[in-house]
Amino acid sequence: MLFRESETVELKEVVVDDIKKEIIAFANCDGGKLYIGVRDDGTVIGLDNADSVSLQISNMVRDAIKPDITMFLHYETIVENGKNVVVVDIQRGTDRPYYLAKKGMRPEGVYVRQGYSSVPATDTAIRRMIKETDGDRFEAMRCLNQDLTFEATKKEFELRKTDFGPQQMRTLKLIDQDGLYSNLALLLSDQCVHTIKVAVFQGTDQNIFKDRREFTGSLMQQMNEVYDFIDFRNQTRATIEKLYRVDVRDYPEVAVREALLNLLVHRDYSFSASAFISIYEDRIEFVSIGGLMPGIDLEDVMVGISVCRNQDLANVFYRLHLIEAYGTGMGKIMKAYESMQVKPVIETTKNAFKIILPNINAKYETENATVKTKSGTPVTVHTEKKLSDEEEKILEYARKHGAITRNDVIGLLEVSASTAARVIRKMVKTNLLEQKGKARNTHYTIAE
Repeated sequence: MLFRESETVELKEVVVDDIKKEIIAFANCDGGKLYIGVRDDGTVIGLDNADSVSLQISNMVRDAIKPDITMFLHYETIVENGKNVVVVDIQRGTDRPYYLAKKGMRPEGVYVRQGYSSVPATDTAIRRMIKETDGDRFEAMRCLNQDLTFEATKKEFELRKTDFGPQQMRTLKLIDQDGLYSNLALLLSDQCVHTIKVAVFQGTDQNIFKDRREFTGSLMQQMNEVYDFIDFRNQTRATIEKLYRVDVRDYPEVAVREALLNLLVHRDYSFSASAFISIYEDRIEFVSIGGLMPGIDLEDVMVGISVCRNQDLANVFYRLHLIEAYGTGMGKIMKAYESMQVKPVIETTKNAFKIILPNINAKYETENATVKTKSGTPVTVHTEKKLSDEEEKILEYARKHGAITRNDVIGLLEVSASTAARVIRKMVKTNLLEQKGKARNTHYTIAE
């Protein structure tokens, strides 16, 4: 027999540690044969004890390679030129990628066949193998990082008096049949790579930041920290109805809770981009990555039909009594605003899902709202937009002083000249202010 190395043939004189890399590479690609007792040039030198060599390789493979690859290996001893040669026939595995247990599912632990050599696989190649083996569901795929901890999740389970041990982790599908962590485990681990970015803006647009945070860690940790961040800014306003004082929060707590849980549970985690929450004076916007599931329309969601993108993650939240089994979240949000004049708005695109919660206590003008002229006479302003604090301050100043200039706005709002000019232009365009004079004599009065 003529021995020659190729994409599917590897020759070794004796058993060395690198044999593990060759076996992994063959199993991750199209299979191949490993001949022990043959030099690189094809010269047969043979083995003194072929059975011992087969047993040595078998033990090496069982202890050093993950997942279990033993069922894809076949050992045979052949005789060439009167000398014993061990042939290890490696088939393409079904649980790819295979990797060195000490290195993990990273390029330095995963090998593929490239020409006559076994080389480290790229991150892209590793992800492709995982997808081919585990399917398209992100949460069910094996996690690239197998060094995970779960301190935040353990605390959440303990708080809700629910067990969280190895058996529960298997039942909840954090650990697969090979004892490996899934991407679901990654989401619940302290090493979770997905984040939520929250920004607080002054006014009703994104021109001026008041605060911004990026929340990291386990989804359980993000859930609690983001809710506390929003809750701190969810102010309580008091109104008097007859003889009674009524305290109303800007946003119903149940609506905030359900919108946040929706963002966490239904997000498409195959995208690495962060989820976003934007807090304005008149609304909160929750933007989750990933649009509606195929075959589902927004109308279906609003009547309670739910097709969950992350079934296993939803099951964990259900186990912790954070969500109900059926799609009731949107219904709860709408019911929270049932008696309110303003209503939540749901917007969807191909790759995003947005929930907009209006501020119940925001001062919205009616279609024919009124403001006072400089003489104190009420006039009608046709608008459906809320007057921001900036606009109210400017109108009040103009009423008291008869007019207002750009420099007055700069000092009044403590903003830059460009921001002051932008606010003034907007108020002129919406007929709140009227421009008078030119150049240095330019000033603005309340529109008649």
